[in-house]
Amino acid sequence: MNIKILIINGPNLNLLGSRETSLYQTLTLEEVIGLARDYKYEKPVKIDHFQSNHEGDIIERIHSSRSNYDLLILNAGALTHYSIAIRDALLAVRIPFAEVHITNIFAREEFRHKSVTADLAFCVIAGAGALSYSLAIIAGLDLMAKKNKTA
Repeated sequence: MNIKILIINGPNLNLLGSRETSLYQTLTLEEVIGLARDYKYEKPVKIDHFQSNHEGDIIERIHSSRSNYDLLILNAGALTHYSIAIRDALLAVRIPFAEVHITNIFAREEFRHKSVTADLAFCVIAGAGALSYSLAIIAGLDLMAKKNKTA
């Protein structure tokens, strides 16, 4: 049985590969998601992906994931730093999620150091580049395995 994972990317991540390549390198978002899909995980996974530049669309996608996914991987982009609405959506659906940042947000501008969702996440991965998503999935699979052992 595949573990169903939804990767959600927020504003401006659709421009990966051409945007601030000194920070984000030259891989496109499709290539980054492809790396996550191609990684050889210990358990079979099915990975879906959603990207939007609109906060409301992201919230709707989080809501609709409630009974369809086992794990969420969220890179909310700039919304990470102020979207209480996304935080509330994550609280409402209660699906384990990892917060992901391709760059090290703590080595950037001070306003990027705060996340309004990090305390809800089972892990936060920042600065691991294109591997960030795969690392979050590995951590999520490990979390699920530990929960299944104690259940």
